[in-house]
This record gives sequence, C-alpha cells and structure tokens, in this order.
Amino acid sequence: MPDLSRAQVEGLFESRLAEAFASLGCFNLAVFGKTGVGKSTLVNAIFGRDVARTGVGSPVTKGLVYYRHPDGFLGLYDSEGFETGTAGDAIVAGLRRLVADHRAKAVDEQIHAAWYLVRWSDRRFEAGQEKFVRELAELGLPVIVVLTQVPSRDGEVHPEAREFAHYIEGLDLPTSPRRRVVLTNALEDQFSASPVFGLQTLLDDTYDVIPAAAEAALTAAQVLDLGRKKKAVAAIINQSVVVAAGVGATPIPFADAALLVPAQVTMIARITAAYGLPPSRSRALATAGSVVLTGGATMAGRYAVTSLLKFVPGGAVAGSAISATVAGTLTKAVGHAWARVCEYALGLGDSERSAFLESPQVTEQFLGYLKQAGGKF
Repeated sequence: MPDLSRAQVEGLFESRLAEAFASLGCFNLAVFGKTGVGKSTLVNAIFGRDVARTGVGSPVTKGLVYYRHPDGFLGLYDSEGFETGTAGDAIVAGLRRLVADHRAKAVDEQIHAAWYLVRWSDRRFEAGQEKFVRELAELGLPVIVVLTQVPSRDGEVHPEAREFAHYIEGLDLPTSPRRRVVLTNALEDQFSASPVFGLQTLLDDTYDVIPAAAEAALTAAQVLDLGRKKKAVAAIINQSVVVAAGVGATPIPFADAALLVPAQVTMIARITAAYGLPPSRSRALATAGSVVLTGGATMAGRYAVTSLLKFVPGGAVAGSAISATVAGTLTKAVGHAWARVCEYALGLGDSERSAFLESPQVTEQFLGYLKQAGGKF
C-alpha cells in the first residue's frame, strides 16, 4: 500500500469521524415540570450544554417542543412548564399520538426517558401532577421523579425535602424500577453553602431505564461521568487492537505500515465520538489527524514506530517488520494517547476547547502522549 497523502488521510479521517458520530444515534429526553423548577439548570449540569438555546427547535405537539442539539446525539422534549390541568391533558394527548407514531421508527427517534421535576420548596404534589406522571407511564415512557433545588449541609439533605420525597414514593407511582424519587441540587448556592448533589444518582437511574441502543449516545452526551466514557473507549481500543493484529498477522515491512492507517483512523474517530467532542470541529480534528498520520507508517510516523518498537517484545529483533504483536501494541498506544487528548479537551471551557481543537497543540499533545503511552505497553 503506497504512502497516503495528507489530503487523503484528512478526507479519510473526516469521513470516519462522521460515521462514528452517526453510529451513536441520538438520546432523547423528555423533561416536564412547572415553570421555575430548574429544568434548564439540571439539563446543563448533566449535559454541559443548553440544548434549548443552541439546538434547533420544532413544535411536535401542543405545549411540547423538540430541540435537537447540533452535535446530533442529544435531543430534548421540553414541556414549557405547562404540565397539569387542561394544558397537561393536551400534552398527554399529543404525546400519545407522538409515541404511537414513533414506535415503528428507528430507536434514535423515540423518547428514551422522561424526567418529571418537582421543586422541593413547593412541598405539594397535586392530584393533577400524580395523574400526569401515571399517564406518562401508561404511554410506555420510563419516568423518573426528581426533586430539584434541594438544600443540604454536611451531606445531609433538608429533612422536609426527605419527608416530601417519601410522601411521593408512598403514592406508588409507576416510575423507574427503583421507585425512588431522586433528590438533586444542580447549582451551588453560595449564600446557603448548599452544594451540588444527586446528579450522578439521576444519571445512573436514567441509564437503568433506557434501551441499550441509546446508551452510546447518552454516554457521549453526558459530561458528568468520565468513567463511563473511559469504559466505552477502552472497548473501542481493544477492538481496534484485534483488527490491527490481524493486519500484522503476516508481518509487513515498515514501508507498508500505511496498511494500519485505516484501522487507526477508524479507532481515533470512534474515540472522539465516544467522548462527545463536538463533531462541528471535525475538520479541525481531521487536519490534526492528517498531520500525525501522513508519512505512510503509523499515527506518529515512522520515527515513532522505530522508537516504540523497543517496548514491544521481540521488536528489537524483528527490526524491519511489523508483526501482529507490534501492530497491536502500537495501535493500543495510539488509542490511549488520543484518549488523553480528548480528555484534556473535555476539561476545557467551551471557548478554550474550540481554540485547542483548531490549534497545532492537538498534534503536539498527541505526539507527546504517544511517546509516554509507548512505555506502558
């Protein structure tokens, strides 16, 4: 296989990145609750993005708007705060038609979970709210009841909030399998020193009720649980190592090391998608990827192959060929190095992340991480 040009690698990387994001599908969440209950604050805390503000919105039924975030893997059904009484009946009637219509469609077009938010300080759960939750469940929607803006101190939630939650649980609503009300506070209150809490519990309960086909999109969309992203990425790297080892099953000369490029391009594209980095930056990432791929060897070019071979059992002896072991080891190092780049980017603010993804720093960091990763495998 001849050396790939930078333009060829860039085109390949960009197309594989688009495929990787498309394969995630879309996680669709419906959020209900009265005005002022803190829907946007809670959604932003878990997904790190204001879906309603940045997404493309379209009315889907009376009182319900669907927002699809530009990233493509997160959708939000927003009830606009009218969830009981006549307005609530209209929403349920529209949802009934919507759910029936989407039942035969692809999984990523269905509603995967519903959060019903109640502000703890209301201290009331009206008959209309109970009726609304039961009707949501009757539609086949997995419902999680969430108390919002709950104050806590030294790890103890406000006793009246706990009592309120127990009261709602005592109604035996057909909610999530655990039948529990999730107590949350999505925004730190500096005046009362009430910390953020309960978000991981809400995310865990959401994973419990959604179909397996929506998990990849939820993992990419949420910014709360890095461990879940890492687990998904570890699986991607392991699969890619197997593919690369297959390429090297018949030892290939350094000159033909470009045979590994397609598998490694696919891997880093899937890693990028799994971490949920913005696909809108795909061209910038493709440019960075092309720099480290160009040269017809592996992700770091021939010099990296040579330097990393000393870490591979038998590498120094093989000397002139890439075997299955070498191919697998190099690919694993590449995967872990790219994962570190993605994690670094996730830790930046939105503007800083955009600047980083469009800068030569991506390439520089990747090469540095790759050299470090080589010594671990």
